[in-house]
This record gives sequence, structure tokens and C-alpha cells, in this order.
Amino acid sequence: MGKLLNGNKGLVAEVPEIIHRCASRDEAALAVAQKVFKGLYADASNSSNVAAYLAILVAIRDLCKLVVKELTSWVIYSDEERKFNKDIIISLIRSELLNLAEYNVHMAKLVDGGRNKAATEFAFSLLQTLVIEERGVISELPNLVDAMAKIASKPGSPESLQQLIEIVKSPVANMDALSVNSLGKEDKTRQSRDKKAPIHSAATREEHNNGEPVEQDPTGFREQVSKLFVEWYRICELPGTNDAACAHYVLQLHQNGLLKGEHISDRFFHLLMEISFSHCLSSEAIITGPLQSHQQVHSMSFFAIDIFSNLVFSILKYSPVDQGFSKFNLISKILAVTVRFIQKDAEEKKTSFNPRPYFRFFINWLSELGSPDPVFDGANFQVLITFANAFHALQPLKIPAFSFAWLELVSHRSFMPKLLTGNPSKGWPYLHRLLVDLFQFMEPFLRNAILGEPVHFLYRGTLRVLLMLLHDFPEFLCGYHFTFCDVIPPSCIQMRNIILSAFPRNMRLPDPSTPNLKIDLLVEINQSPLILSDVDASLKVKQMKTDVDEYLKMGQQGSSFLSGMKQRLLLLPIDAARAGTRYNIPLINSLVLYVGMQAMQQLKARTPPHVQPMASSPLAGFLVSAALDIFQTLLAELDTEGRYLFLNAVANQLRYPNTHTHYFSFILLYLFAESNQEIIPEQITRVLLERLIVSRPHPWGLLITFIELIKNPRYNFWNRTFISCAPEIEKLFESVSRSCGGANPLDESTVSGGFSENMH
Repeated sequence: MGKLLNGNKGLVAEVPEIIHRCASRDEAALAVAQKVFKGLYADASNSSNVAAYLAILVAIRDLCKLVVKELTSWVIYSDEERKFNKDIIISLIRSELLNLAEYNVHMAKLVDGGRNKAATEFAFSLLQTLVIEERGVISELPNLVDAMAKIASKPGSPESLQQLIEIVKSPVANMDALSVNSLGKEDKTRQSRDKKAPIHSAATREEHNNGEPVEQDPTGFREQVSKLFVEWYRICELPGTNDAACAHYVLQLHQNGLLKGEHISDRFFHLLMEISFSHCLSSEAIITGPLQSHQQVHSMSFFAIDIFSNLVFSILKYSPVDQGFSKFNLISKILAVTVRFIQKDAEEKKTSFNPRPYFRFFINWLSELGSPDPVFDGANFQVLITFANAFHALQPLKIPAFSFAWLELVSHRSFMPKLLTGNPSKGWPYLHRLLVDLFQFMEPFLRNAILGEPVHFLYRGTLRVLLMLLHDFPEFLCGYHFTFCDVIPPSCIQMRNIILSAFPRNMRLPDPSTPNLKIDLLVEINQSPLILSDVDASLKVKQMKTDVDEYLKMGQQGSSFLSGMKQRLLLLPIDAARAGTRYNIPLINSLVLYVGMQAMQQLKARTPPHVQPMASSPLAGFLVSAALDIFQTLLAELDTEGRYLFLNAVANQLRYPNTHTHYFSFILLYLFAESNQEIIPEQITRVLLERLIVSRPHPWGLLITFIELIKNPRYNFWNRTFISCAPEIEKLFESVSRSCGGANPLDESTVSGGFSENMH
């Protein structure tokens, strides 16, 4: 496999695409991950192969949530040679491929109070490296630190271990205390080797490595780079196109070896970035003087950023092809250096972080992507994915101060449309990941209705992006509606409505208020929607999928599955406090849609092949299913909060005409009609109504369901007590009814023909 990676670097980018095409994505992802995991150790001495393996694992992790759990198990239960390979373990930790909570407990037990010598020495070396290179990880290994601290407290314990524990437990301790002299010659040699061996590829470095390169620059290197930058500035100032001067300058860079080798080229671009960004930031100086009554702020100059960008484009354009130069590798390298630089600057400056220079740098690159004759092909999938990975590493959760610039970059006309055009299995998952990054950042603010001015502007910007996607790429929103509903809080109704209103561009939606509209006879109502999300992922994580499948197959009333279902949907207290709800919302969403999909499969299986399943027989056929037992049990057993979340999960499937909309509309209406508790119809009405009283757009399936509810005398809607509980409530229902084309009081001539007469 190592030879294959060396011969085809593009394979790394193609792995996610291959897995996406598999029928069982999780099984395929885990099978590939296991092969890659073995290769990681087999080629441990080859840093470039190790970097490629890690890049593949990171890509697989983003597709399959189970990978991290399995990787952790493979590490824990492997032999000592693998388990105590520090380089690999550090790489897995940096790449966020290990479950540190599980690994922490395992290592603490393995040390066994110092009785396991090999494990103790490895733990010492691991903590020693982490405290220098990845100090933030230490806080996630409390059990291991405590175990090592107990060993250090014993009489005769090594002084170096005592010093290490002191540094680990004291955040303000002097890091220089862990000097090379106290480590011993063997650790000194190993530490030197660790610093020199790069273990991250450009694809993974940008996400997991904030620090600068460890090696010291050669003497006079900084001065050399500064002079080269001044020289480049002079070339840019010359009149004319200067093609010959630019080509000669780039050739000199190659001849001086500045664009060869991992470390020297990294440092070259890092120093150029440092010079240009520092110049840009210092240009926005606040000047005060004895004769000035107020401060004057000079506008920021982006000149240094622009000429640095021009230098990069010139290197890409004029570099000789016969020297093994790769444009893609250079782009990846510079983006990786940029990401590390931004992460470090944001961490150090906190609230004083200024995103404008970095935004300008990325805009220059994206503008080049959209130029008529770009120096690198913006349609090239690998280039776009490299940008997507860089934006993922700079997501708002990691760098909140970069949020506004980040959203504009992600939605840029030279990035988002190019990522979405073409094969959905290629670019779509990456934009999907970026939008999930955005929603996860905004979720606590939206859930708690804490919309200060900055968050309010970010929210409005997000709505505009979603509206653009709704207009230009509705199939993308259709494909990933399930995942987006998982990360958008239930209270954020308008944002969710925009996503659920999407329908394929080749479809014409029937007017929901058309008299006697026959839903059953629509051609589209018998077509299944495209679902690109992993519907059963949460069920698998919580180990519920097998139990659900067994119950749907057997359908035994009063089974232990039904009686224990509510408890399995609850979060642990610590998770509930963080999520703001007692219930696992993604698990409820997964359960509802998965059960509905399985019910439709059962219906299709017992329908003659020549007959359309949704139009073949009365919808009462839906009742012959264990799925309804699950839904009715949830309604009966859940409290008000849980029932509201369950009904929202059902309403999330009321979209454009398709089998899912048809089925879940029927389920919602059936639950409304058959309930013997008034609170249930009231909550169903609330879920529908709160989605209709916000600004348009409104999902087609939502309108169809509500119109059927208020028009059809079967549901006795206008005689429900909650309709007339207060004059303002009654007026609200009448207003919504008129806007939906309904009638009150009931006019028998307007009864919809949407569902079969013998449905109940």
C-alpha cells in the first residue's frame, strides 16, 4: 500500500469518494480504516507514507463517526510494539483520531503503579512530548497524569519524572525546567529525532498543528528572506508586465533551494507571511499628538499581502516543470502554513485578533480561482478540497473572531458554486461539513435566543447563504436536510424552514390550496427522496439499530424494546446540561426517519410489482406495521418536551412531494385523529403552526398537511378546545387558515380530496 501511495498521491483524496459509493458506507469505511491502520505501522519509518495514511484516516473519520472508537480499540488491544510506538500515538492524537477519554483510562490501568516498566517508560515519554508540543491534550489525560504522579511521589523515583509531573500540574511552571540535561542521553536523541521527522501531510497539518516548526532557522536565513521580499517588491514596482523578471526571480528561488525540502520551504513561506502580515497590521496605527484633540486611525494597507500573493502566483506560474515541482503540493503547503499562522495568532491575541489581513490573503487566492486564466485550475477537485480543509480547520468554533470572514470565504462565488457543481459525491460532503461547522457554532446562541449584534449579523448572513443554496443548489439542501436538522435547534424555525422548503429544480410543485387536489395521484409522491446523510448513524452509536430492526421484523406488542425506548433516548445529566435538553435530539431524529423508511420498505415489499405502492391501496395499509407501535409508544411514554421533539422529527420530513412526505403526513394526521389525550392534538397543531407563522418559504408538505387538518371533517379541528381557549388564539388560527386557503366555519364543499376515504 505504501508503494501505491507514493505512486498516486491523488488516492488520498479519492478514498472518501470511493466509500461514498459503497452501499454500506460504515462497513466500507471501517474496512479501509483497518487496512490503513496496519499500513501506518508497517511504513512507520517512512514519514511521507505515515502522513498520507493519517490524511486518509482523517478523511474517513469525517465520513464515519465509528472510526475513532474502532481506532482506539485497535490501539488498546494491539501488541506492545504498536501500543508503545510514540510517534504513531502522537500523530493519532494530533489528528484527533483517538478517543482520549477511553485511552486515558486504559493507560492509567496499564501503568499499574509502576509495575509495568514498559508502559511506565512509554507514558513518561508520551507526557514529556505532549507537555512540550501538545500541552492542551494533557488536560484530557487526568487518570494517566494521576497514575504517574503517584509513581513520582514514591521514594527513589527518578528526578526527571518528578520535574515532569510538577510541570504538568503547574500551568505557570517554567517550561525550561524540562531541560535536555534532565532527560538523559537516550531521550535527548529521541527528542531530536522527533523534531526532525515531520509526521503530518499538508492535508492534516492544517487542522492539528498550531505550533511553528521546531527546528531553528539557519544563520542569517530571516535576513535573506527579508531581502528577497524587498527585491520582489521592486520587481512588482517596475513598469510593464515584467514576465522575464518574474520568471528569473522564481528560477533563483529554485536554484537557492528555498522551494525544496519540507522544512526550508515551510520556513520560507512562514517568514514571508510573517513579514507581510506584520506590515499590514502595523499600517493601521493609531496616532495621537499634543496638537490633536482626538485619535486618528490610519486605514489598513494590504499592499504587502497583495505582493506576497503575487509572489505565490508567480511561483506557480513560472516554476520549471522539469524539477519535480508540484503546484498542488505548493498550494497545500502554503495553506497549511497559513492555517497554523492564523491559529497561533488567534490563540495569542484572543480578543485583539484582527482577521482582515488573513481575509485579504484568502480573497486574493479565491479571486485567482475565478479569474479567466488562473495559474491553478479552480475546478481541480484537489485544489478545492484543500481550501475546504483549510476552512474547516479555521471554523468559528476554533477561531470565533474569524467567523464573519470565514462565512464570506466559504460562500464566495469562486469556492461554493465550484464545490457544488458536478458530481455530488465529490464536493458536496465538504460543503456539508463546513455548514455543519457553522450551525454547531451558532447552536448555543440560537437555542438560548442570545442574539447579540454580532451573532445577529452572522445569523442574517447564514440565512442569505441558505437562500442562495435554495435558489441555485436546492438538491444539496434536499440531500442533507436530515443532518442540518440535527444541528439546528428546534427553536430556530425559519432557518429550518428554508432547508426543508428545497425541492429538485426539475420538479413543479402543485399548489397546495388547489381544491380537491389528489395527493395520491401525483407521480412524484411515489418517488423516494435522495438522502445523503447517515440516517442510522446515531442508532448505531447508541447500539439501538439492531433492536429496532428486530422489533420491526417481529412486531411483538409489549416487548422490552418498547418499554425501554424512552430511557435510551435520554442524555446523561452532564450531556443534558451542555445540550440544553434532557433528550438526545439526533437519536430521536434518527429513530423516527429510520423507522419510517423501514415501514415504507415493508409496504413496498408486499405490493405487487406492477402497482405503485403509494397509490395501490388505502393509506390504512400503513397501519399494518410495527412502526406505528413505536410512534404511538413514543407519544404515550414521552413527557411534553420529549413529545415535542418527536413531533418535530416527524414534521422535518414534510417536504416536497415524495414517499417520505406522503408517509409522515399520514402518520401525523393519524396520530392527531386517534389520540385520546387532548394534549397530543394540541402539540401537533403547535408544531405545524409555529412553522407556518414565520416568514416564507414554507415546506410544501407542511402546507398540505395543515390544509388537510383544517379542511377535513374527520379531524374535527375547529371544535377542539385549544382552538377557542382565548380570543387571540382563535384569531391567529383563522388568519393562518385564510392564508393557507382553508375555511372557518367549515364549508363541506371545500373538503380536500387529498387522502383516501377509508384511511381510518
